[in-house]
Amino acid sequence: MDQFQIETAQNITINQNTSNLGERMLAYIIDSFVITVYIVLIFILLASLDIDLFDQWSYYLVLSLPAFLYYLLFETFSDGKTIGKGIMSLRVVKLDGSKPSFANYFVRWVLRIIDVSLTSGGAAVLTILIRGKGQRIGDIAAGTTVISEKKRVSLRDTLLRELPEDYKPQFPQVTVFKDSEMQTVKELFDKSRYNGNHNVILSLDKRIKEVTGINTTLKPVDFVDVVIKDYNYYTQKM
Repeated sequence: MDQFQIETAQNITINQNTSNLGERMLAYIIDSFVITVYIVLIFILLASLDIDLFDQWSYYLVLSLPAFLYYLLFETFSDGKTIGKGIMSLRVVKLDGSKPSFANYFVRWVLRIIDVSLTSGGAAVLTILIRGKGQRIGDIAAGTTVISEKKRVSLRDTLLRELPEDYKPQFPQVTVFKDSEMQTVKELFDKSRYNGNHNVILSLDKRIKEVTGINTTLKPVDFVDVVIKDYNYYTQKM
């Protein structure tokens, strides 16, 4: 997932995750399904009414307006989201991080004719791949892009533990471990403590001391717990 930086009016730099092509396509498929279902329901409704063919088409043209304006209406009134985008946790934003105006949404909507309709989506796909900021032609013209609001969880995020503000680490030697190694220690420790498997905790205690050269009188369960907390402290400070 690509990132791009935006700078707010308060000169704060924020990293945004642009949506990838797969997410955009899935959102499009979902939206197309919603529009298709709506149109089918219109035909079923009109077929059930005792009106002549000419009147049926007149009613159809009126009732199909929401489908025709689907993207414009939803993005304008749902904070840059259609049903598909909402399900995929995507949202249209301006490149400066602010909320797009109706004019921005309107430009995107009009240029869907080129991006999607006339080229069967080919122009949109090509532009998104080349542009690098998740922008199709409509986005470039409107100064917008589509971001992913999914929270990216890194390995380090899974290591985090709540530490008090006045926490004082005891063992700086723990920084010899890699994130992946400490993640294994944490998973084994948490599982063993939950299951009451003291032998695994003893093995962790012994192995950590061999690698780090730490000598302590702490009980194994307390020692391993402190090691995990210290690792969090030092890596968060880096």
